[in-house]
Formats: sequence, C-alpha cells, structure tokens
Amino acid sequence: MNNYNVRNRLVLIAGTMGTLMLSGQLYAADYCTDKPVDGIIYKIVNAGAKKLMAAESTAKKANVELQQNTGSDSQRFKLNQQSNGYWAIQASDTEYAATVEGGSTSNGATVQQKPYSSSSSQEWQLVQITSGTYEGTYKIVNEKSGKSLTVAGSTEGSDIYQNDDAGISSQRWWLEPVNRTCGSSGSGSDSGGSSSSVDISSSAAAPTADAAKNAGANSEPLTNGKPSFIKTVDSDATVVSTLAGLLDAIDDASAGDVIYIREGTYYSSDTIKIDNSGTSSKAIVLSAYPGDDRPVFDFSSMSENSSNRGFQVSADYWHIYGFDIKKAGDNGMYLTGSHNTIEFMKFYENSDTGLQIDKGAAYNFVKNSDSYYNADSSLENADGFAAKLKVGTGNYFYGCRAWNNLDDGFDGYLRDNGYTVTTTWEYSWMIRNGYQKNGTKGVGDGNGFKTGGSDDKDLAHNGLYINTISAGNTADGYDQNSNRGTVTIYNAVAYDNSRNFGLGDGSSRELKKLTIKNSVSLDGSSSDKFGASSTSIKNNSWQNSISFSSSDFESVDIDDLLASRQSDGSLPVVEFFHLKKGSELIDAGTDVGLDYNGDAPDLGSFESK
Repeated sequence: MNNYNVRNRLVLIAGTMGTLMLSGQLYAADYCTDKPVDGIIYKIVNAGAKKLMAAESTAKKANVELQQNTGSDSQRFKLNQQSNGYWAIQASDTEYAATVEGGSTSNGATVQQKPYSSSSSQEWQLVQITSGTYEGTYKIVNEKSGKSLTVAGSTEGSDIYQNDDAGISSQRWWLEPVNRTCGSSGSGSDSGGSSSSVDISSSAAAPTADAAKNAGANSEPLTNGKPSFIKTVDSDATVVSTLAGLLDAIDDASAGDVIYIREGTYYSSDTIKIDNSGTSSKAIVLSAYPGDDRPVFDFSSMSENSSNRGFQVSADYWHIYGFDIKKAGDNGMYLTGSHNTIEFMKFYENSDTGLQIDKGAAYNFVKNSDSYYNADSSLENADGFAAKLKVGTGNYFYGCRAWNNLDDGFDGYLRDNGYTVTTTWEYSWMIRNGYQKNGTKGVGDGNGFKTGGSDDKDLAHNGLYINTISAGNTADGYDQNSNRGTVTIYNAVAYDNSRNFGLGDGSSRELKKLTIKNSVSLDGSSSDKFGASSTSIKNNSWQNSISFSSSDFESVDIDDLLASRQSDGSLPVVEFFHLKKGSELIDAGTDVGLDYNGDAPDLGSFESK
C-alpha cells in the first residue's frame, strides 16, 4: 500500500489502481501546498470553515460567498497571473473576476464578481504561509487596498469581504487544483505536497497509472470511489448470462450492487433502460465478468428510428464497464443521468451517435472508450461521442477515441439549453471522421472536435481540451461552429485535417475567449483560423519562428492511433508525433500545469523523455 501525506490528512491508495479513501468532505487534492500555476482552475477552500469560495450566481455583480462543495462551476476559479505579478481570480463559468465592490479600501467591503478590466481592485497577491497553524495556506491580499480576503462565518452563504489581516482561519485559504495532480508541475520548482485527488464532480485526477503514463497520459482519473480497472471478482455480485437475467438484475439493482455479465453475444430488439440510481458513495456497477472476453450487445434487429436506442441510462451513479454496444437503431447509449462512469466501452455501427449525453446530464465521466463506424442510412449523421442539445455541465472525457463516424468525432452542438455548459476532453484522439467504414467519404460534417454551436448561433459551450489529437478528419480538426463560449486547448496535435483549426468565425458569432498553448498544426489542407473577443494564443508550432516538418516525428502514420488498447483499457503506446531528438519543438512550450521534462514543456501531446 502506498501512503501519500497531504497536509493534515493521510490518503491511502491500495496500489496504483486501488480504491481511494478520504475521511470527511472530499476536495480535489486535499490541502495541496503547491505554488499556483497560471491558467489552472482551482477550488479556493477556507481553512477554518472547510467550505469553498463561490459566486452566488452567474449574474454580473453577484456576491462572492462561502458554499459547501457541490461540484458547480461557480465554485471553481481560474487563476490568471498578470504582468505585474498579481493574480486575477476568475469564475470558471463566467470568467467574471473577484472584485472589491466600488474599488473600496475600507474594512468590510464586500467582494463581487464583475467582468475583468485590469483594475487594481480585481487583482490579488497570493502569499503562502510558511509556518504556524496555517502553514501551506494562502492569504489573498487585494492589490488596491492591501487587505485580506475574509469570510464572515462558517455557515452556508456567509459573505466574503476584505479586512485587515489578523492571521486567523477565516483569512487563510487552500488552493486546490481541479484538473491536475498536486505536485505535478514539471518545472520541479514547486516543492509542496504531493497528493492524490478525487472530486465529486468526476473530473479530478489520481496518481498516474503506469500503462496510461507509458502511452503519454498526463494523469489517470478515478471516479465514484471505484478503481479505474475492474479486475477482481466481487463475491457478492449478481452474475448474469442471459438477456432476461440481465434485465431482472438491472431492475432489482440498488446502491452498492454489482452486476457481472458473462462473455457472449446478447441480441435485443428493445432498448435496455437503466433508471434506478446508486448514490455518491455507492455506485451501482454493471461490468463484464473479470477475465472473460468482452460481452457484445447486438441490436441489429432494430429498425432505424430515433426511439430505438441500445442502452438508455437516466439513472445517476452507475459505473458501466467493459462491453460492446453495436447496431442500435439510433444511439448506442443515450445518457441523461448524472455522475455516471462509462469506462472501457465500445460503440460501433449504430445508426446515430455511439454515446450521446443530453437532457441535463452532468458530471459524467467517460473513460477509455471507443466509438467508431457509426452511420445512418443517409450517410450524413452519427457522431462518435456527443455532449449536446440540452446537456448539463461538468462532463469529462478521458482516454477516448472516435474514428470513421459519418458526422463528427465529438459534437457539442447545443439547443434550447439554459445551462452554463463546460465539457472537458483529455488524452483523447479523433481520427478520420467523415469517412465511412470502407474509407469512402460521406456527406456528414466530418470534424474531429466540434466544440459547440446552436440554431441561433448564440449559445456558449465552454471546452477544455488537454493532450488531444485530431487527425485525418474530412473537415476541421478543432471546429468552432459558431460556439460563443470559452475554448482552451493545451498540447494538442492537429494533423492532416482538411483544416486543422477552424476557430475564428466572424465577429457576430465569435468565441468569448480562445486560449491555445503548446500545440502543433501540420499538413492541413486549408489555412487555420483563430479569433475570439479575447485570445491567448502562444508557444505554438506556428509561432516564434519555429522550423519543423514531418521529419521531426518518429511517425506520422495515422493508423498508429488505431492500435489495440492496453489490457487495462488505456490508449495504445504509439510513435505517432513523438518528437525526435534535436527537434525545435522540444522545450518550446510554456507551463500550463501539465507534467513535463526539461526546461519547458514540449509542443504537442507527447512529452519527450
């Protein structure tokens, strides 16, 4: 058993893949003592109350207050360091900045969120405490007033304001990274704690598993308290080997139950519905029997119809693992529940999107899954994965691949959506979408990542894309499609698409903000487009007079990306876009909080040894 000491707590991890156990309230990277990293999203946790700094609402001038952790984007803040060394603290959903009301320098002045305008009342000094009871925490000091961020109490909704610093717990804050493992700054300059993390929003990272790390992953997530690789048999599980037995087991399942499916092909002409929920501490597990070959659910007797889905999951807190869904008359799986884990699944030859998340579904975690050869009879629709239409926020895709789907690899198109939506993609590959199974081009859109879009071109789908690859798609590798949200792309590879980056729609339908760092664009057929109301595009292959070509890489063979997965479900170890020694792309990046070797991050998705 590995022991990881975290400030004032002990996290126990049973091996690399074991169940992670924390006492008390769960926070990502509990009591992390790392230095803050520019551009990374944090939870700001009060040391006394052990609750989170949060915006009261998404409204401009909404008060900043104390809240219990719910996984909401309004409780997550991006820390953006300014040229003067101070920090803007900006809500991850609205990008409004924590601001002292009216620019006051008085004790008791409240803190609100407002659009960032580089005002000194919106900038803060982050001063780490180096000794005493609150060692490792931060006092957060306003530039204009010199006063410290303070919470009025420990109850839900307590106001946050500024006051003279008195060294008390209501003025001390932990900075907890959300999408990055504590202690993972590649520069090695941060000597703070090395913790593991878990998050009820299903979007945090645990220690890196060897297999994923070997394949280039930055971090290996866990969710719902379950190990990321189901390989041991639960002696209390229900074991099924017939379709009727499976349906009965699903209907009877309650929180904490485990259902194993024996190998074989299960034919069904009806949708398999899952509508009874587990709980946050006791997910319901539906898994291939450990050690068996993969079960296959074949819905080929279904006609093509929007109601003829393979699996329909409206429940919350399920962990679905290790089987195939093919030839459904619509989606392979239609997911409208929240806080579910979909892991090591395959969706193929369905008549619409392989896996679609919709109707308010939030904080689902899709891991190490493939979706391919999905096509309707018109040869125009069917994506690999979709978080679209009325989807909720916080859905997270990790280690996934989509190839040869008739429409897009990923589709984030919204419709009639009143939510603030943020979707994350990490360590995932979109390959040759827009082509049929036989390699013939279809008439679908053919984008790799379609970041958003809406009927009236006015809805915002915020997206974070980390260590992603988009290669050989018939249209854009990364496509705006009139998305009006905030898109952030770190360490991407866009190769041999019709256009690698299509992220610069006109001013009447431009992105709110576009950030691209440490990314590579090579051999697109058309010129890339970039643009937004606000941009931060730097340290990419097309900047800083970098000279490179396909000869800089060990391989540019797209077929490498379609190799078989490793036994635990991790993506294959490939040579595709791994940098050769001496390339100008090595150490040409900027620190965005991901692991790296050498003096600075490399460009692209794979860090050189």
